[in-house]
Amino acid sequence: MEHENTHRRHRVVITGLGSINALGHSAESTWTAALAGRSGIGPLTLLDPNDHTARVICEVKDFDPDVYMDRKEARRRDRYQQLATVAAHEALTQSQLPITEENSHRIGIILGTGVGGIRTLVEQGKIFVEKGLRRVTPFAITMIMPNGAAGMLAIDYGIHGPSTTITSACASASDAIGHAFQAIRSGDIDAALTGGSESIMATVALAGFERAGATSTKSSATPQPFDKNRDGLVVGEGAAMLVLESLDNALARGAQILAEIVGYGQTTDAFHITAPSEGGSGAARAMRIALKEARLRPEDVDYVSAHGTATELNDANETAAIKAALGEHAYSIGVSSTKSMTGHCMGGTGAMESVFCVQAIRDQIIPPTINYEMPDPACDLDYVPNVARPTRVNVCMNNAFGFGGHNAVLLFKKYEHE
Repeated sequence: MEHENTHRRHRVVITGLGSINALGHSAESTWTAALAGRSGIGPLTLLDPNDHTARVICEVKDFDPDVYMDRKEARRRDRYQQLATVAAHEALTQSQLPITEENSHRIGIILGTGVGGIRTLVEQGKIFVEKGLRRVTPFAITMIMPNGAAGMLAIDYGIHGPSTTITSACASASDAIGHAFQAIRSGDIDAALTGGSESIMATVALAGFERAGATSTKSSATPQPFDKNRDGLVVGEGAAMLVLESLDNALARGAQILAEIVGYGQTTDAFHITAPSEGGSGAARAMRIALKEARLRPEDVDYVSAHGTATELNDANETAAIKAALGEHAYSIGVSSTKSMTGHCMGGTGAMESVFCVQAIRDQIIPPTINYEMPDPACDLDYVPNVARPTRVNVCMNNAFGFGGHNAVLLFKKYEHE
């Protein structure tokens, strides 16, 4: 019998986390490194560094996909899909969400990625040109397509509910989490595997950011979000996944509840294809929408996980947006950019920072913005410089903004049984 949507608003909780990135191969090792203020930068090894102006990169280090999956299967998955596989396994293992023939149609998979399998696209394009058609892998299409990770993970775990991949540049993973939240809250599904993954370690992708003038050219102590001397982002890669469930579903099976997701705001600037709207007006509107949906006031926010790319335009406009949305309260709370440590993981970044938000609530501590040295008059908030800060963290706001004018804001809250 099909489940009937009763149109009530279900509370949505998080029961599982997973992450792999330049700081660690798990959510917990990543969190330990972030609280220690460790940098994930290192030399470019996946591409020829002589072809690029970026001096450092945030690659996933010492990654052997064969450790995490069957060797044959690993060869059939692009790197962004391999990373998604690792993060999904960790999140589902922690959640212990049972996926059975009886409930699999009530579980969804909603993921985000900016470009999908671009490494495979570039590599196989080169093989075609140099060696011909018959040397191209027959798995090229499924390795390239942005929805490949969702499709493969659905097969891995027998998930038969809605399967969707969202591509909204660097807002992709946050939009995916937001859509999963809405689907569970409305009663369309009971649970979802959600998050994002990205690996743009391909010549044309990295070169595109370099030619756009978006990347840092420093070789150490970079990126520097909100710092007066910031000179651009450092490209990163990674994946993060969360298991979301209706509160009823989680309580019925005795799951450990890590936090609650209570708000999602989504807007579009319609201003410029790469630059944010002046004064961050679109971003501020997304923050207000998320607060209204969560039935929270600006004064309820304890921590803002900033988009914080270390580009001149983003950091100043995001600061203005936070002040516009939160008013004077913006000066009373910590605002940090974990991209100072993980690098900018593009379509996966919103999920990575959502995991950080849940951990911040769990441990009542705010991760730092490292490499912060010189205040910028245009960025005048408290950016939790260089050292993690124990403090009350009951409500976290997570910002993610993407090329194309996409703004996605998520609100996480400490779970309290009512």
